[in-house]
Amino acid sequence: MSHSLYTTGEPIADTKSPAGPIADRWTSRKFEAKLVNPANKRRKKVIIVGTGLAGASAGATLGEQGYHVIQFCFQDSPRRAHSIAAQGGINAAKNYRNDGDSVHRLFYDTVKGGDYRSRESNVYRLAEISTQIIDQCVAQGVPFAREYGGLLDNRSFGGTQVSRTFYARGQTGQQLLLGAYQALLRQVDAGNVELHARHEMLDLIMSDGAARGVVVRDLITGEITSYTADAVVLASGGYSNVYFLSTNAMGSNVTASWRAHKHGAYFANPCFTQIHPTCIPVSGDHQSKLTLMSESLRNDGRVWVPKKAGDHRRPGDIPEEERDYYLERIYPAFGNLVPRDIASRAAKNVCDERRGVGPGGLGVYLDFTDAIERLGLDAVRAKYGNLFTMYERITGEDPYQMPMRIYPAVHYTMGGLWVDYDLQASIPGLFVIGEANFSDHGANRLGASALMQGLADGYFVLPTTIGDYLARGPFANVPDTAVVEAENRVTSAIDTLLSIKGDRTVDSFHRELGSIMWEYCGMERTEEGLRKALDLIVALRAEFWKRVNVPGSGDDLNQSLERAGRVADFLELAELMVVDALHRSESAGGHFRAEHQTGDGEARRDDENFSYVAAWEWKGVGEPPILHKETLEFEYVHPTTRSYR
Repeated sequence: MSHSLYTTGEPIADTKSPAGPIADRWTSRKFEAKLVNPANKRRKKVIIVGTGLAGASAGATLGEQGYHVIQFCFQDSPRRAHSIAAQGGINAAKNYRNDGDSVHRLFYDTVKGGDYRSRESNVYRLAEISTQIIDQCVAQGVPFAREYGGLLDNRSFGGTQVSRTFYARGQTGQQLLLGAYQALLRQVDAGNVELHARHEMLDLIMSDGAARGVVVRDLITGEITSYTADAVVLASGGYSNVYFLSTNAMGSNVTASWRAHKHGAYFANPCFTQIHPTCIPVSGDHQSKLTLMSESLRNDGRVWVPKKAGDHRRPGDIPEEERDYYLERIYPAFGNLVPRDIASRAAKNVCDERRGVGPGGLGVYLDFTDAIERLGLDAVRAKYGNLFTMYERITGEDPYQMPMRIYPAVHYTMGGLWVDYDLQASIPGLFVIGEANFSDHGANRLGASALMQGLADGYFVLPTTIGDYLARGPFANVPDTAVVEAENRVTSAIDTLLSIKGDRTVDSFHRELGSIMWEYCGMERTEEGLRKALDLIVALRAEFWKRVNVPGSGDDLNQSLERAGRVADFLELAELMVVDALHRSESAGGHFRAEHQTGDGEARRDDENFSYVAAWEWKGVGEPPILHKETLEFEYVHPTTRSYR
């Protein structure tokens, strides 16, 4: 491709990861980290943006350690963070099933599942900490499922051949978040955490090249306020809503990360987005959100379509010999539990062959008939009952009587702000945790690993590494000029949005952007399509700033204004995502370039040319970004052809 779309800058490296045996690196880093005297912790301020699993666990832990934490969320309560929507479970290498699991196997599965595009040091640490997370959450009272004898139960998720996923029916995210929320509120009551709900971060305050605060807007009153601290932590989640239709909560956005990116925080691997194979299909143009059905359903549900194209009979009328259980056929070793990217592309392929089911042929069956016959109705209801109820309420169909219809949808983003081993961004003093960073999943996240990463970062990693940074203080006071400049940027942007008075709604722009991204930068990408998307996005962004209509004012509750700022950021992010997808002339995990596939339709990586993290530096609207490459080294899991057959 033409390099006019970007320029190449100096390589970037993770200088914080210790050398030596991989199993000793986290222990070494913890010992080497400088400590903050307990009496000094009271004098250290840390801002945290976000109260999902990563943010709530970080706030609770830093508060418990004695730091002064100032924390923000745009929801009316931390309990409404999008982490609450996670259903199926959380991974941990406990080996309770004695089926061959270990820290090294979880490490191996995660590196392989990410198609060899993640850092070994970070992934090993995640696997190592996973065992501590379960103990922490059990101690908090999280009601994990248990076997008859009282031991914690496990089930399997995609991309593994062991049972390592701990779960609480289909409500695992909710129960884990309630545990972290209670720990956070305990620190609020103790006076260690200052919590501000219904506040949105709109800019980063910089001083002497470091992150020193945030500018926030009170979403009820419209008041603009600034807060300063010794360090800033972003725990603001992923950016899947750039596609408009996704499994994310409608308020999920990229604004906190994107505003930091504009101040110099590198954005890594933005094109690595995950398509989840187990979602309720789109039912019409009226929808503004898609609903996830947990990957755990693939433990007992069998995925199939008719063997013959154009077969529109009811599923019960199609005999067994005329059904294609295509995942079991193509991938006999893993069957219905192949990783998400592979299951999603397989579903797309059979639908492209006109063998899809339901309206528009955009669906495949997830059938529990065999499980009900094998286990009994009561056992299936005990394991999945709330998920089945949710499906029936949305579709009007009883999944106990007929198969679910599912289809892939945008779910998780593996890309995010670049961080080093300490979870510190390229801006000193800015730490990024959970889905907001890029660090652990490579080009594809294995199921049940998002909750694991969020809690590992918040409970165990950040509290150690941020202490090392804070111990290097004290830091000079933030000058008033830096605060005023940041506030002026925010008020100017708000005034501009309100002054346009165009003839198109914010949602109409968001929906059009989502259509472009899904069509050309979704499950399958081509150079021709990506170049077309780039032209369409640039034109759409120009039209947005001429024709968007944001009614009301900035002096009170104005949800149109909230959405307008977020969509403006999505329009800029989308361009970077497409540039990243264009430059990466290979297929890897969730990034599938049609020009780069094997003869049997599998992804074909190019390790010689693309075994690196693509960390992008912002240079301005319409200006080519700068690409910084972080070379990935593999000492313990050597890249091979990724096969689940």
